[in-house]
Amino acid sequence: FIADRQEGIGVCGWILVSLSFLMVLITFPISIWACIKVVREYERAVVFRLGRILSKKAKGPGMILVLPCTDIFIKVDLRTVTCKIPPQELLTRDAVTAQVDGVVHYKIHSAVSAVANVTDVHSATLLLAQTTLRNVLGTQSLAQLLAGREEIAHNIQAALSSATEQWGVKVTRVEIKDIRIPMAMQRAMAAEAEAARETRAKVVAAEGEKNASKALQQASMVLAESPAGLQLRYLQILTTVAAQNNSTIVFPLPINMFGSL
Repeated sequence: FIADRQEGIGVCGWILVSLSFLMVLITFPISIWACIKVVREYERAVVFRLGRILSKKAKGPGMILVLPCTDIFIKVDLRTVTCKIPPQELLTRDAVTAQVDGVVHYKIHSAVSAVANVTDVHSATLLLAQTTLRNVLGTQSLAQLLAGREEIAHNIQAALSSATEQWGVKVTRVEIKDIRIPMAMQRAMAAEAEAARETRAKVVAAEGEKNASKALQQASMVLAESPAGLQLRYLQILTTVAAQNNSTIVFPLPINMFGSL
């Protein structure tokens, strides 16, 4: 509504402003210290003259001049504000209770809108972030909530930015910090994950046995072509066992080995 304002301060207002300016001239240079205000580089000053915003644009940074008795000013910080969202208890789409907290980064890009359009811009942004977090996460299942944090954060940021635009606030980043689920649900998910891992382990072991049996079959076909090769392989295994454990080994000696002698 600031942009649509057309009327001025009126005749009485100009008289009061003139009297204030005249008082400054009479008490100069003592009054100059009450008229000059310093605005820092990261701040902007919204000046009200007789209850009306002096211009559509905030003043600063640097020195600004205000008239006593008729002008008041409000400083607005334009730096990025980090706002922590308290843990919010919500119900996901698949009826799982969870507690979610997050962090919202925002900054004020229009000091006039932040002062004139909302009572407390920081409190309003925090409350809106809490409500938006519950509304957006309530439409997601627990699996989507755990796997799609980045996409959900972008959706929350877009919803907040569209709502806070008229307040002169721009939401720069939203992060979902932590997700807490009941202990019983954690145990159920752990049991499910363990069962899935055991299933995959059994499948891998079966594939290994299958490949090993095929390799043994091929090896037996090669050894079947040379009877002496089987005996040599047998002696090689005994040599390997004797090297690992220095002890006496008793093994049966095939009779067909004496036939060649």
